[in-house]
Amino acid sequence: MGESELAGAMPDLAQVERARARLQGRVLTTPLLRSPELSQRCGVPVWLKLENLQLTGSFKVRGATNKLLHLAEQGGAKGVVAVSSGNHGRAVARVAAELGMRATIVLSHRVPAVKQRAIRRAGARLVLAGESYDEAEAAARQLAQERRWAFIEPFDDPHIIAGQGTLGLELLDQLPELAGIAVPLSGGGLLGGVALAAKSVRPQVRVMGVSMAAGPAMIRSLQAGRPVAVEEQPTLADALVGGIGQPNRYTFRLCQRWLDAWAVVEEGEIAAAMAWAYSAHRLVVEG
Repeated sequence: MGESELAGAMPDLAQVERARARLQGRVLTTPLLRSPELSQRCGVPVWLKLENLQLTGSFKVRGATNKLLHLAEQGGAKGVVAVSSGNHGRAVARVAAELGMRATIVLSHRVPAVKQRAIRRAGARLVLAGESYDEAEAAARQLAQERRWAFIEPFDDPHIIAGQGTLGLELLDQLPELAGIAVPLSGGGLLGGVALAAKSVRPQVRVMGVSMAAGPAMIRSLQAGRPVAVEEQPTLADALVGGIGQPNRYTFRLCQRWLDAWAVVEEGEIAAAMAWAYSAHRLVVEG
């Protein structure tokens, strides 16, 4: 099978704009907070996009809402299955409950208990499988196939990517003179969507992807020129664990096209940043 057959149509700005219309009134327009201390350190104005204040605690509700609403428009599904390191599962569980869909979320045994409880509270059935994200993903795909339920991709899906891309449009609305964006980078759904949206509207915007040093799957793949597997390691950035999928249909190529630079951060730096966010702005953020 050739690359074009495998990948299908890549997401575009029109899809992000349609996603934004779908999400109207269903997700929050989160605040953009100027950080005086970071601005002083960096010598340029630095702003924080507070997606930690979203309804489910992260940006993931954007993509999940867009995908499930699309399914509903197509006649719905008997049920949905998702694999997650926590945040995607919580988002899918909440949106599915709002739309009257049954949902099962599969997590690895490594996912923190606090995220497990949040998914259960949202009304989804929780299944623990495997000792890594990739093992949990294999179990989730098998479960979806057995039940004939829709599998909700965590990142490598045009509707998920377009939903996350609404964040890029929102940033430009709030800060039209935006020069650059630093984005957490794991599977590439957030970065791919944000970069696609922002750079399609304002081409001079630079986008940097930031991963933890403990298993930066997309960065290793970009360095290799193809999707590669990485060993999952314990990390404070537990929401970013897991591979990018093999094959990867969309996000790898989006990152190849739109990513300007990347950086990896060590565990001590992540811990220091979490502590700084609380001390400087009273923000509780995950790694």
